[in-house]
Amino acid sequence: MLLIDYLPKGQTINAEYYASLLVQLKDILKGKRRRKFTKELLFLHDNAPAHRALATQKKLAYLGFHCLDHPPYSPDLVQSDYRLFPGLKKQLKGRHSSFDAEVIAVTETWLDGQTS
Repeated sequence: MLLIDYLPKGQTINAEYYASLLVQLKDILKGKRRRKFTKELLFLHDNAPAHRALATQKKLAYLGFHCLDHPPYSPDLVQSDYRLFPGLKKQLKGRHSSFDAEVIAVTETWLDGQTS
């Protein structure tokens, strides 16, 4: 994993927020994949409104991400939904916390223990 972001309480993901994440991702890719980094990167995301917004599309083009078309249904493309998130949900099941930091700490500990 290259980028994990925790959305602040009460905030929703919109095109502006998503575009800021794309900039962070590009910076991380430049730092970690310096030799493999090219001008144009292939990028695949789903059809969420924040992903389809014109502002997002412009930011993707500006950053040099080339977007692949996302098929209407393809379980092969969302491995995190089938491999990663069910395990994380099991880890968090039955836990109650009134502090976001506790949930984030448990999540990050669990993610650190995952293999590629």
